[in-house]
Amino acid sequence: MLSTQDLRISSIEMLKTPSEMEKELPIPDDILFRISEYRKTVADIIHGKDSRLLAIIGPCSIHDPKAALEYAAKLKKLADEVSDVFFIVMRTYFEKPRTALGWKGLIADPDMDESCNIEKGLMIARRLLLDISGIGLPVGCEVLDPIVPQYTDELMTWSSIGARTTESQTHRSLASGLSVPVGFKNSTSGDFTAAVNAAKSASRPASFIGVQRDGKLGVFRSMGNIAPHLILRGGDQGPNYYEDDVEYAASMMKDAGLEPAIIIDCSHQNSRKDWTRQKRVLRGVIDQVRWGETEIRGFMLESNLYEGSQKIPSDLSLLKYGVSVTDGCIGWDETDRIVTNAASLIRDAKNNGGKLEIL
Repeated sequence: MLSTQDLRISSIEMLKTPSEMEKELPIPDDILFRISEYRKTVADIIHGKDSRLLAIIGPCSIHDPKAALEYAAKLKKLADEVSDVFFIVMRTYFEKPRTALGWKGLIADPDMDESCNIEKGLMIARRLLLDISGIGLPVGCEVLDPIVPQYTDELMTWSSIGARTTESQTHRSLASGLSVPVGFKNSTSGDFTAAVNAAKSASRPASFIGVQRDGKLGVFRSMGNIAPHLILRGGDQGPNYYEDDVEYAASMMKDAGLEPAIIIDCSHQNSRKDWTRQKRVLRGVIDQVRWGETEIRGFMLESNLYEGSQKIPSDLSLLKYGVSVTDGCIGWDETDRIVTNAASLIRDAKNNGGKLEIL
């Protein structure tokens, strides 16, 4: 019999439902309570009710759970030391959009060999989020696949929508229903329009088709995201974290009826894709905050145990431990140094009457 269905599908494999995976990896009540408090803190920072800065810090992408947990332990210690001025959330990115070809992240290909054992990847990701949350460190993820959040949503404290998906109506609707504050990155061109429109769209109720926790399809009707905000990550024309850029982005948010709330990504085009320049961007961000820029609510750093990046070798035993396999990252020693120094600068400004006098 002639068929017109699934002509390009070679096979379909059954996948554990979100509820089945939750039964295997349940969340203890104390961690649920902690995550709820984390989310309130992040929302308060985005809304300007908490004067601290949100600091999203961690690997560009996670490929090694052991290294991620070692990193998390170090970050937890730093988070406690600077908790008076920064609220640190660990960047736990498991999905990587690709311009063309390449490794698509731990969830899609956990064995890094194109076998794409997605169920295994989901289990590893959920277990890692549980372990990191268990040591008292909030986690943040970029949402790429619209079904994945059903496996991870209740563990996240913060989420982002990437530059390549900010224009997607699917992701805007999804963000409107996510349980966490969501940041939208400006487009790869550097323009703010798509991100502002996305934040506005996500702040409103939406209806969309999704997968329920029992695996059945359903129509989801959302109430709108509680704290949509912008993430400035630079663009084709260069960085966009400077004072004029921040003021322009804030004015666009106001014109769209949104509360101005901006996070600066110290990597990507803001650092001109040079991981060693992230400290320069952070210094510029902290200077703006010290001089009274209130619309900046946080920053992002791509950081790992060791600096730089590496290509994925055919012999995976040759992978360097604690080194990024995607974008280059600053190493832990550099991370500790620049975050500690940034915290000291913020404290100095607060001790000087709340901020430096504006010239």
